[in-house]
Amino acid sequence: MYATERHQAILDEARRAGRVDVRELSENLAVTPETIRRDLTTLERRGLVQRAHGGAIPVDRLGIEPGISDRESLLSVEKSNIARAALQEVPDGGSIIIDAGTTTVRLAELLPTDRELTVVTHSLPVALLLSTKPNIDLHFLGGHIRGRTLAAVGPWIQQAIATVSVDVAFIGINGLTVERGLTTPDLDEAIVKSTLVAAARRVVVLADHSKFGRQDFGLVAPLSAVDVIITDRGLDGELYDEIVTAGTDVVRA
Repeated sequence: MYATERHQAILDEARRAGRVDVRELSENLAVTPETIRRDLTTLERRGLVQRAHGGAIPVDRLGIEPGISDRESLLSVEKSNIARAALQEVPDGGSIIIDAGTTTVRLAELLPTDRELTVVTHSLPVALLLSTKPNIDLHFLGGHIRGRTLAAVGPWIQQAIATVSVDVAFIGINGLTVERGLTTPDLDEAIVKSTLVAAARRVVVLADHSKFGRQDFGLVAPLSAVDVIITDRGLDGELYDEIVTAGTDVVRA
């Protein structure tokens, strides 16, 4: 059994049973406990399980979506590298969407001041960052504010975004797989993100490596709706190959 197959078997069992045990996995998969521990470490780095004493619990069974303050410090260097690489996708003038998320906030911090830009966002942190920049024509999509993400959600956003067409949408995401595309834990945010994707002529997803291989409750869009994914160098080579083979460009910053 190849490592990728073993990882999938471990994840499938974790999701079926609610947790996995190192000793049992070692016996069932005929590998050493050390190998299983390395596998669990790999899965944890990809954001798919959380290590526990003697085993691990699948993240999607925890039922907890980390708040924005908890996520800001995770993979900080990687997120900054992704944001800097995303600047190559910012048009020389024109209009962009900046979605809610900790990596998209970093992009907002780095936006150039030497060109006029129209920016649409439903993220309070992004709006506050850009509200005083004279070269930014800012459009804030209001609605019900989710305290966990500081993002506005609700039907007002759908109505407003349906009236515009932007050059590029920079989308943050919680889960990304070839089979299910883009997903996020909250259904209201998934609907907003879907609307933002549909409003853009070019879609750029900003996602650190821990988001790959994870599936969340709310469906946002298939990979076919995405032009390019910008991630970090921690992305597993086999996952990279799967996505590129599926037809989506991937940049590892």
